[in-house]
Amino acid sequence: MTAAIEATLAELGLSLPEAAAPVAAYLPVVESGGLLHISGQLPFLDGAVMTGRLGEDRDLAFGQRAAQACALMVVAQVKRALQGDLSRVSRIVKLGVFVNSAPGFIEQPKVANGASELMESLFGDSGRHARSAVGVTVLPLGAAVEIDAIVAIT
Repeated sequence: MTAAIEATLAELGLSLPEAAAPVAAYLPVVESGGLLHISGQLPFLDGAVMTGRLGEDRDLAFGQRAAQACALMVVAQVKRALQGDLSRVSRIVKLGVFVNSAPGFIEQPKVANGASELMESLFGDSGRHARSAVGVTVLPLGAAVEIDAIVAIT
C-alpha cells in the first residue's frame, strides 16, 4: 500500500513532506487501542505555514489547498509513526478541520473537502471518514487551516 500511495501522490503532482516537529508541549501522534490520534497539523508550502483568514484575505481555493497540505502532513505523521509502513492503515476514521474564518464565511465544509478528497484518493474506501469542519477566529502561527485526525491501524 505504501508504494501505491506514493504512486497516487506522484500522479497528483504531490509528495509527502517531512513530518513536522511539535511546536509546543505535545506529541504529534499517540497510539492507543489500535488507533493513531494525530495532533493538529498545519499547512506548509515551500517550508512556510500557509497563513490567512478565509473570507477576508484568502479565498476558498486557497483554503482547499491549505486543507490538502494539512492532510499531507497528517499522512506524513502516520507514516513516521508506523515506521514507513502505510499498509498498516485500515481506515481514516475522522478528520477535525479548523478553518481560520472571517465573520460570515460559511464554506468550511468546502475547505475541508481539500483534505477529505485527498484521503479518499490515497486510501480508497478506507479513506472515507467522519468529519467536522469548524470556523475559528485564529489558529496557531496564523495558519489558514489546521487538521487533526484519528486513524485505525492493524
